[in-house]
Amino acid sequence: MTEFMTRARSAEKAMRDVFERTPLQRNVHLSDRFGADIWLKREDLSPVRSYKIRGAFNAMRKLPDQELFVCASAGNHAQGVAFMCKHMGVRGVIFMPVTTPKQKIQKTRMFGGEHVEIHLTGDYFDDTLASAQEWCAREGGHFLSPFDDTDVIEGQASIAVEIEEQLGGVPDHVILPVGGGGMSSGVSRWFGERSHCVFVEPAGGACLRGALAAGHPVTLDHVDTFCDGAAVGRIGQQPFDHLKHVPLSDVLTLGEDRICTTIAEMLNVEGIVLEPAGALAIEALGDLQSWIRGRTVVCVTSGGNFDFERLPEVKERALRYSGVKKYLILRLPQRPGALKEFLGILGPEDDIARFEYMKKSARNFGSVLIGIETRKPENFVRLFAHLQEAGFTYSDITNDETMAQFVI
Repeated sequence: MTEFMTRARSAEKAMRDVFERTPLQRNVHLSDRFGADIWLKREDLSPVRSYKIRGAFNAMRKLPDQELFVCASAGNHAQGVAFMCKHMGVRGVIFMPVTTPKQKIQKTRMFGGEHVEIHLTGDYFDDTLASAQEWCAREGGHFLSPFDDTDVIEGQASIAVEIEEQLGGVPDHVILPVGGGGMSSGVSRWFGERSHCVFVEPAGGACLRGALAAGHPVTLDHVDTFCDGAAVGRIGQQPFDHLKHVPLSDVLTLGEDRICTTIAEMLNVEGIVLEPAGALAIEALGDLQSWIRGRTVVCVTSGGNFDFERLPEVKERALRYSGVKKYLILRLPQRPGALKEFLGILGPEDDIARFEYMKKSARNFGSVLIGIETRKPENFVRLFAHLQEAGFTYSDITNDETMAQFVI
């Protein structure tokens, strides 16, 4: 056993004084669907509903005399640090992006109580990180990185310690979400060549892929904050030092709309609440079917801090990605019966979800913004064919990002 593995095992053992192991659960629904033996490592069921408590615990326990901890976090690391500040009776100053979901801010306050103060600054995590480091350099305290820290990485590796003991061996494949790289580097380092690790990033925060392509960590030009738990613009140097030999074929990048389909499916089918980053590993299964069939696979569901105010957006994005909801700009003739004629074209499984009609009396045609939901994507093939046969002019703006931003 390597020195790293010894330290990770020691961290896992020490954690039992604070919280129980998270469950490793075989998922029948996913196993049947993909023809594999699929298990979920439920980090969404930790005391702070993410794995981040592990790294915070391990780093903070090694500094028993430290009275002030400072961190930057998009939400989950903040909750882990806040939980440990209250547990240890020390002060914490936590910086979070202004765009952080309210649920994560409120839970951070709840876990830390009077022991923490929260500063909301920056639209993106990397801006928040810079502010936290500047404050710490000026005011003092120990800055606790969410991922670029040896002790934090050791703590996150405790996930792998538990997986191996709970499974009674190593899985064939481990699917890991990637943000700053702390958890993915720690877990993959534990398993080494004994298990095949696959790394999954959101398209709007593919910092590992960018670093691998460049040969060193790079700062992304733009970060989509939807997948806030993994929306990091630059992978940590220490995580990259371990991950730099990962082949690009083992790194998957998933679109944010696509991730929404798994959030909705796991909630509706399994009753499991996952945040966007927590759904990454499960959504990746669809890209790995040829690799995983007949194999034992563990997906790390990294977090479940989901603000239900976001549910309408998640549902909307999932429907659009699945092809069962579309938005059209319809050119409707200004004559009696035109609307009735259009409604007659709709099929029995088509439903109007949105209808906005602006009548221009000086024109022969009016524009209608219409949203249509249906049961099967192929229903739109029939609908569009019938619209053309009837002479209706329309534009499909479903995937037009500019139009969607301002109109939908």
